Amino acid sequence: MEELEQGLLMQPWAWLQLTENSLLAKAYITKQGYALLVSDLQHVWHEHMDTSVVSQRAKELNKRLTAPPVAFLCHLDNLLRPLLKDGVQPDAAAFSCDHVAKALILRVRSELSGLPFYWHFHCSLASPSLVSQHLIRPLMGMSLALQCHVRELATLLRMKDLEIQDYQESGATLSRGRLKTEPFEENSFLDQFMVEKLPEACDVSDGRPFVMNLQSLYVAVTKQELQVRQKRQGAGDPQTSSSASPGGTDGQLLSQPEQPVSSEASSSAPEKEPTGTAGLMQRPQLSKAKRKKPRGLFS
Repeated sequence: MEELEQGLLMQPWAWLQLTENSLLAKAYITKQGYALLVSDLQHVWHEHMDTSVVSQRAKELNKRLTAPPVAFLCHLDNLLRPLLKDGVQPDAAAFSCDHVAKALILRVRSELSGLPFYWHFHCSLASPSLVSQHLIRPLMGMSLALQCHVRELATLLRMKDLEIQDYQESGATLSRGRLKTEPFEENSFLDQFMVEKLPEACDVSDGRPFVMNLQSLYVAVTKQELQVRQKRQGAGDPQTSSSASPGGTDGQLLSQPEQPVSSEASSSAPEKEPTGTAGLMQRPQLSKAKRKKPRGLFS
């Protein structure tokens, strides 16, 4: 699995409230490109771009800006981070989405070095295997984990009942009667839960409850499954374990502090992607072209 796709898999889902509708989204950005996954709970869309395509799209949408791809990726990171973290549009950018045929286009409008900056995420329908990796298998794993969690809690409650019974048989009494409880009966509890709590507990709504309450478990499950997959593919292979880690020197930009754009740059040198972090500091330059605007059940 490529670094971008593997990194995307281990990202939590975020809930986005746009003017048109609400969406679930996750993104992973590095110096090599980005991967984006978006869903409206009816469809799932995906886009994967490397630096060469990033550079080409940047030129098409921003005629007056010239910069290495990593500079545009850093700016996109700075725009997406608050959106994915807070679920609302930051003041520094405007987001909108359009449906074109079977694709979804997420449009971004902001400023970069005092000039208008535009970006379009062209997301096509995700493949069944991708949907399985990011939703079906993780959700099944989460259901099994929560079921195991419930069983452990039920066992603990039965042990507590035995402890209380032992106290009572030894002559202990409650000092406050309101604290008295009946012995735990798992079957009765589950029957009552199905009748009284299930309708509210399984209300998916717009996906926000899933995002707000279960993302730590989602990330833990996807990480566990990825580790199992890596062991099956090549146990003890240093190259496999090295390439499988997305947290190296070119790790996700979303986890790094914001990088300001430097006022220094070369306008005559040919465009070239820097290999160090200094590449994030280059200022986009004006070109000679004319200006154009282009809880689940048991949580």
